[in-house]
Amino acid sequence: MSTMASMLRHVIFATIVTAAAFQFQPAAAQQGPDATVKRVAEDTLAAIKSDPQIQAGNQARIREVVETKVAPYFDFTRITALAMGKNWRTATPEQQKRLTEEFRSLLIRTYSGALTQYRDEKIDYKPLRMNAGDTEVLVRTAAVRASGPPVPIDYSMEKTPDGWKCYDVVVGGVSLVTNYRDEFNAQIQSGGVDGLIKTLADRNKGIAAK
Repeated sequence: MSTMASMLRHVIFATIVTAAAFQFQPAAAQQGPDATVKRVAEDTLAAIKSDPQIQAGNQARIREVVETKVAPYFDFTRITALAMGKNWRTATPEQQKRLTEEFRSLLIRTYSGALTQYRDEKIDYKPLRMNAGDTEVLVRTAAVRASGPPVPIDYSMEKTPDGWKCYDVVVGGVSLVTNYRDEFNAQIQSGGVDGLIKTLADRNKGIAAK
């Protein structure tokens, strides 16, 4: 994914910082998504920066951080369904399950591989536009870098029985879901849904082998 490669640095930084903010602490559980992010994000980022195992590139530790702090707060089933587009409805329940598992693994492995690149970025939080009773909101932020303009990073969030979860990330106007949708559609046209599953599985094996 050539476009995704250019997005990766900012996506990983912001998703890890933001998703970690949704841990179910007593106070945070009563707050909206933006308030929770603001309260927890800086402490989480400081912990990531100070973890000697992460700084040393310990992949097992990096994967553990992503699995515990990020994965529980993303709706991977919805992300996969959106990335599949109309093709999701043609997939069998078993294919949908395997697609979600492989796509989840790919995202986590990709995030884990990029985590150690973050050092000095900060997050600027935009005012939340949210009405009472909203169950889907857009949390707008920007990654502020030492050089260059800020990078807008927006999160599509849904309120679930388990709390707020993210189902898309838009970096600099480019959607994570849309990027994968283009590739998934091309793969399905050439090899069907099973062909896409195999492609994702092979990619995961290749990343794991590195």
